[in-house]
Amino acid sequence: MHQENIKFLFVIFSGVEVGKHLYWEIGSYKIHGQVFIVSWLVIACLLALSIVGTRNLSRIPKGLQNFMEFLLEFLQDIAKNQIGEHDYRPWVPYIATIFLFILGSNWAGALIPWKLIILPEGELAAPTNDINTTVALSLLTSLSYFYAGISKNGIGYFARYIEPTPVLLPINILEDFTKPLSLSFRLFGNILADELVVSVFTLLVPILIPLPVMILGLFASSIQALIFSTLSAAYIGEAMEGHGEE
Repeated sequence: MHQENIKFLFVIFSGVEVGKHLYWEIGSYKIHGQVFIVSWLVIACLLALSIVGTRNLSRIPKGLQNFMEFLLEFLQDIAKNQIGEHDYRPWVPYIATIFLFILGSNWAGALIPWKLIILPEGELAAPTNDINTTVALSLLTSLSYFYAGISKNGIGYFARYIEPTPVLLPINILEDFTKPLSLSFRLFGNILADELVVSVFTLLVPILIPLPVMILGLFASSIQALIFSTLSAAYIGEAMEGHGEE
């Protein structure tokens, strides 16, 4: 009887979902179509902005080129401060891509009235309010700092797990699981909460009152992109530090 109750609960909870989704089937896999649609739009906008901003370069930057160079210097500073003067350059493209994609996704969810577009199932929203997106980005960071550490220190990278004492081996291993968890849930939770707050205010007081909340949401979205990219750079820099060198 006890086993039957457990099976019954498992069947119920295995079918639980948060919200409705537009599913696309690729072979035997189901993916969230609305996330891909908005993600592709964000990527297309970023590509168009980069092409237009770098199409006619001049020695004295002005207009969009000036903004692009400022943004590049800002992202280079993040990578340099977290990874180090000598090793940061190869990682600037990754840190910049993570920052720009998250920022674009967050702002797309905050600025564009997606609810006006009716889908057969679910609704369009920021890709970062889907836990699958944030987990994927976090796993990319995990793979990146493993690659950075092994490519810089070789097998000696794994000595960090038994430093300063082998007693800390389980804790150091657990840390590699908590890093992507904290990255993904922090970003997902903040963006989802922001969109829920704006939706509630819009339903209760649809005129003017939601505007300050939306502006605050834009600021919070920018901060979340900065936090994610800065922590990603910090983890990569930490992995590239020398271990076991005496």
